[in-house]
Amino acid sequence: MASKYEHLWQELGLDIPAHDALLKTLGQFYGDIYMSQSGRLRGAEYLDFVLSEVHGLRIQELHEAKRAGRKVIGTFCIFVPEEIVLAADAVCVGLCAGAEMGQEEAERVLPRNTCALIKSFMGFKLARLCPFFESCDLIVGETTCDGKKKAYEILTEYAPVYVMEIPQMKEERDRTLWLEEILRFKDRVEDLTGREITGERLSEAIRTVNDRRRVLQRLNDLRKAIPTPISGRDVLLVNQISFYDDPVRFTEKIGELCEELEERVQKGEGIVPEGTPRLMLSGCPMALPNWKIPYVIESSNAVVVGEESCIGTRNTREMVDENGGSIEEMIQALVERYMRIDCACFTPNDERLENIVTMAKDLQVDGVIHYALQFCHPYTIEAFKVEKALEKEGIPVLRVETDYSMEDVEVLKNRIEAFVGMLQ
Repeated sequence: MASKYEHLWQELGLDIPAHDALLKTLGQFYGDIYMSQSGRLRGAEYLDFVLSEVHGLRIQELHEAKRAGRKVIGTFCIFVPEEIVLAADAVCVGLCAGAEMGQEEAERVLPRNTCALIKSFMGFKLARLCPFFESCDLIVGETTCDGKKKAYEILTEYAPVYVMEIPQMKEERDRTLWLEEILRFKDRVEDLTGREITGERLSEAIRTVNDRRRVLQRLNDLRKAIPTPISGRDVLLVNQISFYDDPVRFTEKIGELCEELEERVQKGEGIVPEGTPRLMLSGCPMALPNWKIPYVIESSNAVVVGEESCIGTRNTREMVDENGGSIEEMIQALVERYMRIDCACFTPNDERLENIVTMAKDLQVDGVIHYALQFCHPYTIEAFKVEKALEKEGIPVLRVETDYSMEDVEVLKNRIEAFVGMLQ
């Protein structure tokens, strides 16, 4: 891979030796966690291919799009309306990172006791490790937490950054603010791309993103089957890839994967034996390549059947109404859909508690593991209410706090094995 794409990485200004080390580590990690699984679906070959080419072929596609006059916009949060980006014929890619690489550079500008996700994306940028960062014409941040919004102030020293203000409550005044923010974002994207966002283009973009949400909903519905037909690791990877790959291609490939899963469900076949404890993950997003917790769970005689997360159902639960006839109606539909996201930045956040309980019951889980990154105060604090809501329904909960290092794997494994043993 290095010989084929190294000229492109050099053109983007990457630190080639450090980037080679990242790819080597990622490859070994992926092999241990994913290729060691038995009974994987044929459709998983698409996942393996995307990961093998995530810094290669996909970056080349972005490079070709830029040469054709299109712009590349990077985002960190599911609150940024991708529909607006696509309607301006731009490309949208995710920039969150889930590895410790570049941590030394990040800690030169950030406190050590900063959320691992923030340190990771800052480290990837400052250490020149991420070709997605270097391919972006604009990076869009958002005010979902204090750590991120202050980190964006530093990031502006190194890249073109635009920040959207996310409401913290859901009153009418907050919807007015969010409408203004979407309109302001629309103006910024039009200015960047030189393309007017028309009703026709926005309508097509809404359908494209909704189609991707639909296929992910279809995938999650299939996981209700007992025994579950696919590992939680593979579904997490599907969700992670959805932020990087072309949305139309992704939808087609995951549709094919779902067809294979449906055959497996009809035959009563599962990835694990019937009776294996079914667990749901809840809490912080797990950005690529953060696979630690699902791997530990599924190495502890349990299986993950759902993710209540931004890289999970929080991103796919709601659709944008496709019936808007005018651009004003479509913009309002975007406002309504994105304001239904139940991020922990909101107060109060009873919607999330209701969604977690409903999801746990629908998936017939035996227990929930609430996952929080260290120093992520919104999700760490909200875990108290999540635990109370689930225990009221008789659903056991285990709360874990961790970062991206592997130093606590044995401790986590002991705790999770004890939890699984209790469930059995």
